[in-house]
Amino acid sequence: MDLHGKVAVVTGSGRGLGLGYAQALAAAGAAIVVNDVDPGAVDAAVATITAAGGKAAGVVAAVGDSAAAEELVDTAVREFGRLDVLVTNAGILRDRVLWKMTDDDFDDVVRVHLRGTFTCARAAAARMREQGTGGRLVLISSPAGQRGNFGQTNYAAAKAGIVAMARTWAMELGRSGITVNAVVPVAATDMTKTIPAFAPVIEEAERIGKPLPDWLRKDEGLGTVEDVAGLITFLASDASEEVTGQAIGIGGDRLALWAHPKEKAVAFADGGWSADAIAAEWPGGVGAEPETYGIPAPQAGEA
Repeated sequence: MDLHGKVAVVTGSGRGLGLGYAQALAAAGAAIVVNDVDPGAVDAAVATITAAGGKAAGVVAAVGDSAAAEELVDTAVREFGRLDVLVTNAGILRDRVLWKMTDDDFDDVVRVHLRGTFTCARAAAARMREQGTGGRLVLISSPAGQRGNFGQTNYAAAKAGIVAMARTWAMELGRSGITVNAVVPVAATDMTKTIPAFAPVIEEAERIGKPLPDWLRKDEGLGTVEDVAGLITFLASDASEEVTGQAIGIGGDRLALWAHPKEKAVAFADGGWSADAIAAEWPGGVGAEPETYGIPAPQAGEA
């Protein structure tokens, strides 16, 4: 995939998945604006990309405020002349069950994930529309946003909102040639290593330099950071110009298209529905096959 001549901003790209995305885009030829709250991580990421022959500049900022979003876009234009791709990866976790989650726990996560995606996408879209040559917005969501997850009220709500924004912006920006898609990645990161069913397998694979087992890569769709990066590069490229408004999952050996919410079962009653009528209808009618919720527990296989 050839991204020479394109310029990309990747938020939260000092380490982990974000760094993997930035490195993959740079390897394909794009100039990169690296972003993180840690100056050392930004410097190291820029050095890694440039040492490999790529072009990169760094911005130390916490996403959320409009000023940070404008700084990212301004840096892309100042250093490389334009902006073609935005990948909104920055995020934090403040996991707690509902009755223990504080206002700050909720607000901090929503500010970085949801508001940060909004402010950065708004600034990027304005610049891309001004350039008049289209662009790519790649918004990072999560399985938690698609299905919910225990202890992640804030994170799941923000990630679900990101997919909703992708659908909305795909409509609003289509005439400008700007595609908008949400990516639902699953990879072996510091966060997934805390899952009991995954941790020992991931640690052993890393210790001996062995690939993750097939049951993890296929059944759970969990692999390495590098496994996810190919989708980011594709969505940043001209090859994806017809792909927009989608939520696309990737991890390990699995590539998936997530369904959008739609009516599953419908019933009608002349004059409308009373509570008693709904109670009578529900068990054997509309509610006969209720939807599942939550991320399914991993089913460990043979290592």
